[in-house]
Amino acid sequence: MDKSSVLVGGTIGSLIVIVVFAVLFVSPPESIKPEIIVSNGNSASTVGETIQVYSKSLSLIEIFEKSESGVVRVNVQRGEVDDGTAGLGSGFVFDKKGHVITNAHVVENAKKVVVTFLDGRSYNAEIIGVDEFTDLAVIKVNVDFALLHPLPLGDSSNLKVGEAIAAIGNPFGLSGSMTSGIVSQLGRLLPSGSGYSIPDVIQTDAAINPGNSGGPLLNMRGEVVGINTAIQSTTGEFTGVGFAIPSQTIAKIIPTLTEYGEYKHPWIGISGRDIDPDLAKVLRLKDAVGFLVVTVVENSPASKAGLIGSEKIIEVEGVNYPMGGDIILSVDGIEVRKISDILIHLQRVKSVGDEMVLEILRDNRTTSVTIILQERPNRN
Repeated sequence: MDKSSVLVGGTIGSLIVIVVFAVLFVSPPESIKPEIIVSNGNSASTVGETIQVYSKSLSLIEIFEKSESGVVRVNVQRGEVDDGTAGLGSGFVFDKKGHVITNAHVVENAKKVVVTFLDGRSYNAEIIGVDEFTDLAVIKVNVDFALLHPLPLGDSSNLKVGEAIAAIGNPFGLSGSMTSGIVSQLGRLLPSGSGYSIPDVIQTDAAINPGNSGGPLLNMRGEVVGINTAIQSTTGEFTGVGFAIPSQTIAKIIPTLTEYGEYKHPWIGISGRDIDPDLAKVLRLKDAVGFLVVTVVENSPASKAGLIGSEKIIEVEGVNYPMGGDIILSVDGIEVRKISDILIHLQRVKSVGDEMVLEILRDNRTTSVTIILQERPNRN
C-alpha cells in the first residue's frame, strides 16, 4: 500500500490510532450452529426467536431503526487502573446468549471491557475468544434476554462492487452514528501486525473513523455483510477508503472462537511474489499470471510436499529477479493470478488437516503437488 492502514479502534481523549505497516497486525461445532444468524433474504433464525429479514431493499432510515438496538459501544481499560490508556470501539450483538462481536485490536491487552447498549446501560464483558489473524473477537455480557437484539448475517460472497452499504458505530465516541456509501472493491489483502495478511477484505467508501472498529457493515436489506476494521490514511482519519472483514469469514471463524477461544488457520509455508509483466518476461512466460515460490519454510506443508523455492537471483537492467522456483498456477482447480487467490481459497474453504492440490510450473513442465495443510504458526 502507498499509505498506511489504520486500525480504527480509537482512544478516548487523545484519539490515538494504531498505524500498521507492511504486514497484518492485527465447520462450526454442532452445539452452537443454531446460534448463527445467517439470512437467505427471507428470514433468519436464532434459538428462541425468529428475526424477520426483508428481501427488498430498505431505506437508510429503516436500516438504522432496525439495526441500532443491536449495535453497542465497547470501552476498554488497558492498564491496571484507568490511567488514560482506555480504548473505544464498536460491536454488534451476535446471539441471545450475550455474545458480542468486535475487533481483536479493540480488546487487545484489555484489563477491563465495558459494553454499553442503546439505552445507555453498561455492563462488564468477558473476552471469550480472539483471532488476531482475522482481527475478530468475541466478548460476552450477562444481561436480560430482552436487551439482546442479534443482527442477521448476510452472505458477503453475493456483494457486488458499486452496491450500496451502511456502517453503524461510535466514531470519535459519537455513539450510534451511521454513514453510508458503496462497496468500492472486493477481495483486498489487508496488511496486519500478526505477520500475515487478512485476505478477502471488503473495501468501502462509507466514512469509517477511530471508534468505528468492530461495528457492522450492512447491506440494504439490513444484514451484516462485514465488520469494520481499518482505514487507509496518513492522518489517522478517514480519507475515502475503509476496510471490513467479510461476513463469510465471520460465519466461519466466530462459532469456533465462541466454543474454544481460538481458531486454527491452515498454512502452506511459502513466500514469494506475484508474476508481473517484467518478471514474466525474465522467466520467459507467455502470461503474467501465477505466484512464484521464492522461499519454502523448513518443515512446513510446502516443504514436506516437495515445493521448490528460487535458487538464484539475476539482475536485469539494475533490477533483481528471483529465478528457479516453482510457479503456482492453480489451487484445487482454481486459477491463481496472484497470492491473494491462494489466501482467499484457504480462508473460505480450507481447514487444518485438509488436502490442497497445487498445479505448478517447474522446469517448463506442468505438474500437480498435493499438500496437507498444517496449523499456521504465530510470527510474533
